[in-house]
Amino acid sequence: MIKVGIAGARGLSNLLGLRAIPDVEVSAICDLDEDVLNQMAEEHHIPNRFRVFDDMLETDIDAVIISTPMQCHVPQAIAALEAGKHVFSEVTAGVTMDELWWLIENVEASGKVYMYAENYCYTPYNQLIRAMVQKGMFGTPYYAEGEYLHDVKSMTTYHYDIHQSGKTSWRKYWQLGKHGAFYPTHSIGPVMQWFEGERISTISTFTSGRHVAMDLRQEDTTITMCQMASGKLARIRVDCISPRPHNMTFYQLQGTKGVVETPRGLGDVCKVWLEDYNHDENKDDRQWRPLSDFNSLLPERYKNATEEQKKAGHEGGDFFIVEDFINAIRYGTKPAIDVYQACEWTAVGLLSELSVTNGGRAIDIPRFRKNMPYEEQHISLR
Repeated sequence: MIKVGIAGARGLSNLLGLRAIPDVEVSAICDLDEDVLNQMAEEHHIPNRFRVFDDMLETDIDAVIISTPMQCHVPQAIAALEAGKHVFSEVTAGVTMDELWWLIENVEASGKVYMYAENYCYTPYNQLIRAMVQKGMFGTPYYAEGEYLHDVKSMTTYHYDIHQSGKTSWRKYWQLGKHGAFYPTHSIGPVMQWFEGERISTISTFTSGRHVAMDLRQEDTTITMCQMASGKLARIRVDCISPRPHNMTFYQLQGTKGVVETPRGLGDVCKVWLEDYNHDENKDDRQWRPLSDFNSLLPERYKNATEEQKKAGHEGGDFFIVEDFINAIRYGTKPAIDVYQACEWTAVGLLSELSVTNGGRAIDIPRFRKNMPYEEQHISLR
């Protein structure tokens, strides 16, 4: 039996997935708000409740899900690793570059599993695109886009908790109080899985300035260009300010033999064009076809997902991500999204602030893999 503790009521989004896995028990929950804590524990029948994170770590849980505000992620992950617990951490991995190095050092020293909970990598269509990339159906991918468009200005106060408190939330400072692409991993995560084996070497970030919410430091829209060490390119847009309908999951992938785009909204669907599957006589009249035409290439577990697994969220994606975490614990395998990927993707956002404040200059992304020479890990301005 693997016993799991959840830190932060937001982590209950993983509850259905965990409870659908045999021999896994959610035995503890921790939250600073005692009323929220008691309500959630009773509603979901979780036997042990804690207001102090370190107190929960002193129990016999084997793993912890960290779903607290993002500035708490690294301190709590390190405390959990030092207590001998496996860690499943919500995004982002950390809030400073120093934190990312501390996190890596502690994961390597602990011998425990650290997995990054980037669930956008697990949506069925992103998994399908990845399978098609691996089969070479797009030829050589060389350009991609990811966008996270989500107006969260209302979340700068805690108006949505059971107290309707109106207190200033952490998001005002650690998200909308930052310059640049503060929340990049929903966009860059799936892209980097399609660019398997690639490494982001430099980023440059440009912004539209502030026109909508002058009381916040975050710019209305940021565009970050990520260049791989091989020269391939990815563009990500983060916009959590502009007044507009949400579109948090737009992606595009261009390869030498095909292209795919996910929906823009208003009835749009995932669509693909592939050279080997569309023998267009007129090259100027190429036509899209639904990506769903290739659903037979989905990973088997997605095709065979049970209703219980689908109920966890994202048509089974929210089940499979926690299943991968539990399997990494059980079998000692590499986590599906490890600490090095977590830090590289998070660094895109952290260093974008440096790029913005230096007029969009290219900033080197350090190599986070262990055993890299120091001179290959430094950050420089170009």
